Amino acid sequence: MNEQACVELLEHHGVKPTSNRILVAKALEAAQRPLSLMELEAKIKTIDKSGIFRALTLFREHHLVHVIEDGGDGVRYELCHSHDADQDDDMHVHFFCEECRQTYCLDDIKIPPVELPGGFVMNSVNYMVKGICPHCRKG
Repeated sequence: MNEQACVELLEHHGVKPTSNRILVAKALEAAQRPLSLMELEAKIKTIDKSGIFRALTLFREHHLVHVIEDGGDGVRYELCHSHDADQDDDMHVHFFCEECRQTYCLDDIKIPPVELPGGFVMNSVNYMVKGICPHCRKG
């Protein structure tokens, strides 16, 4: 994603496009998979952990990132593919490799509908499949 596209994406979500926010969004897009805070910190040497976390928190509030409980060591962040400023409507299945500990987006596999009992209101779904990824299986 070039800088202008990144600026437009942030503005579309009501986020002021500061240099730090642009760097965080570009790092998430370039990874093409969900990243942990630690992974983002390793990729972006010019921003400290608290600056990255503040950007991620703001992105989450504006429906620009999904927060995924990865089934391993914490949470990971990915840019929302729908780019809807009001809701996260691109929920999909994720795969956590128990060997390399990477989390992958399975964009083409939608989360099956969940019928909740009366009185329950769903805000989000975290659908994680665990196993061994193709790369680790070959090794």
